[in-house]
Amino acid sequence: MKYTIEHISQGEEEVILRCHSPSAEMEQLIRYLESRSRKLIGIRDGIRTVVEQPEILYVESVEGKTFAYTESEVFQMEHSLAQMEQLLGAVNFFRCSKSMILNIDRVRELRSLASNRIEATMCNGERIMISRTYASEFRRRLRGGR
Repeated sequence: MKYTIEHISQGEEEVILRCHSPSAEMEQLIRYLESRSRKLIGIRDGIRTVVEQPEILYVESVEGKTFAYTESEVFQMEHSLAQMEQLLGAVNFFRCSKSMILNIDRVRELRSLASNRIEATMCNGERIMISRTYASEFRRRLRGGR
């Protein structure tokens, strides 16, 4: 695929895709662009706060409540884990266990463990376990597969 970058000094930035028919690669790019502009609302200390998707390290469901974790804060989300998975999109985020969704872009290190599990170290040093149920799909995603 060929791409061109045109620098502008003013006006709104715009992405134009030209194709004969949308490919899987282009659809992935569109989902990525759409997900970057979505704002999520989280609750911290009783205050509703905008949570930027790229800042989220992972989302976890604990005792029926959903929480989004950034490097330094935790927000309770109004959506279920399944709804969060849909909202976050499949480009940067990956279901890594029954109760957790991981932001692939915020992973710093990976370590293979026994029983086909993977330990992901996040950019803040926190360690997340990718269960064996999801590990092979995670490896495939890292290799560029869908």
